[in-house]
Formats: sequence, C-alpha cells, structure tokens
Amino acid sequence: MPVSRGFLDHALDLLSLAGPVRARAMFGGYGLYLRDAMFGLLDDDEIFLKTDDACRQEFVDAGCEQWVYPSPKGPMATQYFRPPDDAHEDAEAMLPWAGLAIAAARRAARDKAEKAKAREGRKRTGARKKKKEKKAKKR
Repeated sequence: MPVSRGFLDHALDLLSLAGPVRARAMFGGYGLYLRDAMFGLLDDDEIFLKTDDACRQEFVDAGCEQWVYPSPKGPMATQYFRPPDDAHEDAEAMLPWAGLAIAAARRAARDKAEKAKAREGRKRTGARKKKKEKKAKKR
C-alpha cells in the first residue's frame, strides 16, 4: 500500500534516536534500515517493526498488531508488528521498540551470514572430495 511523504518524514523523525535510519522504497511501501539491517517497514501509513523469537512476545504482550498482507494463497502473517500507539507520537517512546527490532534484524543478519559460511564450507569440502576422487580414478 502507498505511504504518504508526510508519514515517511514522521516515521523517520520517530526513529531518529535509534541512529541514522534510512528508508528504501519497496513494493509500494518502504523498508527501514539502520546500516545494512532492515528492521522495519512502512505500509499504508503505518510502521511495522521486525521481531523474532527473542522479542516477539514483548510486542504481543503490549497488544501490538501483526502485519498481515494479502496474497493469492490468502492472508500471510509476518514477523513484523506495529508498535504501541504511544510510540507513534514520541521518539523517546519509540526508541525501546526500535531497539528490539534492530536487535532482531542484527540477529537475523548474523544467522544468515553463519548459514552462508556453513554452505561455503560444505561446497569447499565437496570440491575437495571430488578432487580426491578424481585423483584416485587416475591412479
């Protein structure tokens, strides 16, 4: 859904205490980034912040709404939640919620890097094994 320029500016102001947050256009909305980690998104003039198993319950306990988008397969629930109403009015109130989301984004990036490293290690091991097999066949 579209995001108005006024809301985009408001969201960036709300998140300013978290650091140099930037917004990148995507799918009619915006992804919210701190450095290279996407920790939130804007959709239909709403802010949604990333969660994971370590912090999702805090959002649920605060009564936060989960971002659900329509798809051909039906509604798709995501790991993004709208922060509580009071956080939408004050950067200081938004900061703890943004902090949880940024931490979740960093954990996800770390996990992704570890999986990529493990895959690369398996590829190298597989290449070495093939090389040894090839040498053994030549003998």
